[in-house]
Amino acid sequence: MRLKLLLLLTTISIFSIKTSIETSARTVIPLDFGWRFQHQDSDSSVIVNLPHDYLIGQPWIKPSSEEIPDNRDGAANIKSRLSARAFKEPTKGVYSLRFTPQNSWKGKRILLDFEGIMLVGDVFLNGEYIGGTDYGYLGFEIDISKKICHSQENEIIVKTDTGKPSNSRWYTGGGLYRQVKIIVTDPTLYFSRHGLCVQTNVTDTCKAKINISIETESRSRDHRFIAETDILSPDGNTLISRIDTIPVNLKWRHREYALHPFRIENPQLWSCETPALYTAHVKLRRPDNSAITDSMSVKFGIRDIKFSPEFGFKLNGKKVLLKGIANHHTLGALGAAAYPKAIEKRLRLIKDFGFNHVRTSHNPYSTDFLNICDSLGILVVDELYDKWLKQYSGGRKDWTAQWQHDLPEWIKRDRNHPSVIMWSLGNELQGYSNLPFNDWGVTAYRLQKTLLERYDTTRQVTVAMHPRYRSLETDSLPAPLARETDIASYNYRYMYFPGDSRRFPDMIFYQSEANRSGMGPNFYEPDNDRVIGLAYWGMIDYLGESAGWPAKGWEQGVFDMSLQPKPEAWFIKSMFSDEPVVHIGIQQKSNESYLWNDVEMKRSEMVDHWNFRKGDVHDITVFSNADEVELRLNGKSLKRRINNLSNTKLRNRFEWKNVAYSPGILEATAYNSGKKVAIHRIETAGKAVKLVAEPENAPWRNDGYDLCHVVIRAVDAKGRTVPGISSEIEISLSGDASIVAVDNGDMHSNELHIPYSEKSARRSLYRGKALVILRAGKSNTPIELKAKTANLHPAKINMQYVKR
Repeated sequence: MRLKLLLLLTTISIFSIKTSIETSARTVIPLDFGWRFQHQDSDSSVIVNLPHDYLIGQPWIKPSSEEIPDNRDGAANIKSRLSARAFKEPTKGVYSLRFTPQNSWKGKRILLDFEGIMLVGDVFLNGEYIGGTDYGYLGFEIDISKKICHSQENEIIVKTDTGKPSNSRWYTGGGLYRQVKIIVTDPTLYFSRHGLCVQTNVTDTCKAKINISIETESRSRDHRFIAETDILSPDGNTLISRIDTIPVNLKWRHREYALHPFRIENPQLWSCETPALYTAHVKLRRPDNSAITDSMSVKFGIRDIKFSPEFGFKLNGKKVLLKGIANHHTLGALGAAAYPKAIEKRLRLIKDFGFNHVRTSHNPYSTDFLNICDSLGILVVDELYDKWLKQYSGGRKDWTAQWQHDLPEWIKRDRNHPSVIMWSLGNELQGYSNLPFNDWGVTAYRLQKTLLERYDTTRQVTVAMHPRYRSLETDSLPAPLARETDIASYNYRYMYFPGDSRRFPDMIFYQSEANRSGMGPNFYEPDNDRVIGLAYWGMIDYLGESAGWPAKGWEQGVFDMSLQPKPEAWFIKSMFSDEPVVHIGIQQKSNESYLWNDVEMKRSEMVDHWNFRKGDVHDITVFSNADEVELRLNGKSLKRRINNLSNTKLRNRFEWKNVAYSPGILEATAYNSGKKVAIHRIETAGKAVKLVAEPENAPWRNDGYDLCHVVIRAVDAKGRTVPGISSEIEISLSGDASIVAVDNGDMHSNELHIPYSEKSARRSLYRGKALVILRAGKSNTPIELKAKTANLHPAKINMQYVKR
C-alpha cells in the first residue's frame, strides 16, 4: 500500500534515553551504564558508560619517514597512511553487558535497539550471533523475545571494528558511540520500527492539515484495532483527541494505515526564529477497548518549504538563505561519543555567530542532533553517504547490496523532523568510472530516489557534486547527475551557477561546500536572491583529514576544537548577521597555499590578543559589517577605513599593514552613518599570577549523562588571559562526576584528549587556555574541581546539580 502523504514535519526521539519510561504499553530501558570493554588483542578490560568512543584513547601513530602522500584520489587527502584517520590505528573492540530480565517481561515482545555501532559491529546474546550492522551511522533493532533467558542472567556481547585506514576519509571514532536500549511491548499488536509518520500541509496562514500514518504489526485474530490519537500544542495543551477503528486484513499483518487528516486552526508555524513543536501521541488498543498494547509519540513542526530557481528556498512563504556549516559528526576531544549536551553546545555556538543551517557531512548524525536542531530552529540537509562505494560504506558489504537496507532506515528515522528540509544521497561522486552502471551515477541515483519516495515525498533530493563537470577534459557542461537531482549541489564551484543557470533555467543551486580561503567572494558573488545558500566546510576544527603530521586533523576552521572562536569567526558573523560586528585579528602566519580536495587552499592563522615583543610589526585585519572602522593604538588613531562593499575580497575586511607593536590598548570602533555602533578592545596582559576555572553551562543535571564544559585560564592581576602561558596543569575532581575529556585547541599537541583517570587529568595550556569536560553522576553531592600548575595560584570551583 503506497501512501501519498502531504508535506513536511518532525520526529523527535520517542523516548528519552535518560531514564526508563514504563507504561502499560511500552517500556524503554537504557542500557548505557556498566559495560565492560576491552580491545580485542588485550587481556585487560575496563568498565565504561555510553556513549563511548574507544578510538579516541588510542595513542597517536607518527608516520614513518618512508610514508609519502597518496595522490591517486585527490579527494581522499592522504598525506600518510593514517593522516585521514587522525593518526589513530584502526582497531577492534569488544563490549559485554550482563543483565537479568524483569519478571514483567515474560510473554512480552522484547527488542534490543542500537542507534549505531562504529564502524561496523556484530551482536551476540548468550553466545549466539543475533544481528549487527554493516553501516555504523544508522541504527537497527533485534527481536530477542524468543532468545532471552528469563529468571537468570543474560549476556550481550558486541564486537566492533573500525575498519582499515582506507575505509574512511576522516576520523570516525569507534564502538558504542550512541545509545543502546531495550524496548518491551505487547506481542500481539505493536508499532513497527519508526512506525509513526507525521506530515503537515499549511493550506493557508490560518489552517494546517496534519496527516498521520501508522505502521503496525498484528499477531492476534482480531479483524480490527483501535488507534487513539492526541495532538498537543507547543505549550503542552491537548488540541485534538480522536479514536479511529482500523480494519485488519489477517493475510497482511504488517500494514501501513493513513488516519483521517487532522486540522489545526491558526497554527504556530515552525521557523528558525520561532521553532514551535507540537506533539502527536498515538496509542493502540484491541477492539474490546482493553489495555493499551503500544504507544508512540512524535514531536513535529508545522511549516511550509518551497524551492524554485526564481527564489532558491522559502520557509513559510519567506525567502531564507542557508548560512551553513558542513562538518563531520565527531565532537572534538569527546571523539564520536554522541553526548546531547556537547551537540547542543556546538549548535548554540554556531547560531550565535549567525549560522542557520547544518549539512550532515557525510553521514546521518544522531537522533539527538536532529531533536536539538528542531528545538533551536536550525535547518538541516540530511546526508546518507560519502561516496557510493564499498570502501566508504562500512567496508565489508558491497554498497550496491547495502543501500536498499540503509535508505529506508534513514528516511523513516528522520522524516518527521521539521529541521530536515532536504535529503542528500551522497557526496563528491567524482569517481564516475567506479560508480555502478557507468553513467555518472544517474541510474544509481534514480533507484535510490524511487525507494526514498516510497517513504517521503515532501522534500527535494540532491547529491553533492565535486567536481560538477562531465569529464576531466572539459568543464563546459555539468555532469548528467547534476542535471538529474532536484537541487544542483556543487562543492566549491559556485562560479558555475550563472552559466549553468543560463543553459538550464530549471536548475536550483546550493553551494554544498564553501572553503574558508574564499570567504567573502563565495558568499557575496552568487545571486543570493535566487540560490539556496551555502555550507562552509570545516568551520569547527576536527580530527582527521590532516594536512600532515604533527597536525592531528583539519585546523582551518573559525572555531578551534575546544570551541574557542578564532578572529575569523567574527568575519562569518559580519556576513551572516545584521547585528553590528567589529573584531580585531592579528596576522600570525602568511597565507601559505596548499592543495586540499583538488582545491587550492591557504593556511592562515590569526590571533586576537596584544602580547608581542617590542619591535614586532604586524598586519592587522578588523572584521566588521559597519560603514567605517577606526583603529586606535594607545589612543592614537591609525586612520579610519571605509567598507569596500563593491569588492567581494575586501568587503567587511579593514586592513592596516605593518603596524609597529607597542604594549597597551588596541581598539577598533565601528561606525554607521557616523554613529558609533560597536567596539572591540584588546589589551596587553601582564604577568600571569593565577589560574581561573569557569563553567560554561552550569548548573547541570545529575542524570548520569549531562556535561559541563569548564574553561581554565592563566590570568594576570586584572583577570586578563595571558596568551604566552603553556604550562601543564593538573586537574582533580571530587564528588559524583567524572572527567571525560580534556583539550586546549592545539591541533599539533601530542597529548591525548582523554584524562588519566575519571578524577584526575593533565593538559597543557595553549595560548593561556585549556578545556575540561565533566560528565554528571546520579547523586546530588557537591562537585569540586581544582586546577594547579607551577608558580601560579591554583583555581578551585564548586558546582551544584539542579534537581531533576
